[in-house]
Amino acid sequence: MSSTTVETSFGERLERRILGTYETGRPGPTMLIQGGIHGNEPAGVHALNRVLERLTSERLEVHGKFVAIAGNLGALERGERFLDRDLNRLWSASTVQHLEAQDPAHDCTEDREQRELISVYQDVQRQARGPVVFIDLHSSSADGPPFTCLADTLANRNIAAAVPVPMILGLEESIDGAVMDYFTYRGLVAFAIEGGRHEEPSTVDNLEAAIWITLVTAGFLEPDQTDLAKHHETLRRSSAGAPPVVEITYRHVLRPTDKFSMQPGFTSFQRVERNSLLAHDHTGPVFAPQGGRILLPLYQGKGEDGFFLCRDVRPFWLGFAKWLRHARLDRFLHWLPGVKRSPDDPNTLVVNPAIARWFVVEIFHLLGFRRRRTVGGRLTFTRRWTEPSAQRAYDQ
Repeated sequence: MSSTTVETSFGERLERRILGTYETGRPGPTMLIQGGIHGNEPAGVHALNRVLERLTSERLEVHGKFVAIAGNLGALERGERFLDRDLNRLWSASTVQHLEAQDPAHDCTEDREQRELISVYQDVQRQARGPVVFIDLHSSSADGPPFTCLADTLANRNIAAAVPVPMILGLEESIDGAVMDYFTYRGLVAFAIEGGRHEEPSTVDNLEAAIWITLVTAGFLEPDQTDLAKHHETLRRSSAGAPPVVEITYRHVLRPTDKFSMQPGFTSFQRVERNSLLAHDHTGPVFAPQGGRILLPLYQGKGEDGFFLCRDVRPFWLGFAKWLRHARLDRFLHWLPGVKRSPDDPNTLVVNPAIARWFVVEIFHLLGFRRRRTVGGRLTFTRRWTEPSAQRAYDQ
């Protein structure tokens, strides 16, 4: 194991950021796994240290390379979600381009963290001798089972589905600039794992179990090199009673002046009825705008999301979507009435909802498109994967 395998110019901070690397010379995937992009979520760092300790102490023969990194060093030291800006909201293409054009003398704390992370990410990708799999480890302020969230590509889904916890779809449509976007738009497998509540010891156990399962699924480890049955049981026990797949339908966005306070006692995946009292803010009571399941209710000081609402998705639709995408039916979407290609981006389609009126979002989701925004009454959808050749490495 080495904490200086990735060579950049950040010296001591780099050594602290790279928790460790492990490889035995055999070709295979590069597993780039990150904990602590939010500084009040150290469970991911603890889980990574556990995995590193076992890999090195038992000298396991592996295929590929394991790289464990810490996200927001300054925020981790203070135990705060972030210091100036949320580091997990700064990874859209436009935001990264703006940072790269900005004079570093004008950087805030998270800008400096992001520059260092970009350097590490780029170095890891340059040195990779096989596919790169990125995993972002999280915890939450509310009680609830562990879950995965991902951009709904077949490659992401095929690896994340091996982790026996609920799968969240549509979160990347609700939140712009999550670090997963940085990797997904480069044609790499990327997903996030929420392990449970911040302070719970079981959260570290859940994250560690998910890491081991993913290492085997990606081909980095052989199945008999870790106790898969134990890891599956850990996660099944933690997620008992939760639905297998849900889709985000609503995000309650917060502003610093809202004085938002969640009603006590809500847990992720709990069912709520329309008009249920969920919180209070400076305007008064906050009621659920629709029925469904609540996800990630906010019980901490910092955060831009008060809560999410989601609905159950039948696993049948995942299989149907996989068939549609293998059939490449997305090639014909621009022939539909009210649909045309964007003149600025061949991977983006523009929809006139006055013409294309029925199940528009559902159809585009099935075919692997992400709803981006509404402009001038038109909906725009962008392919979730821009490099199909890279996807095929895990699209089996």
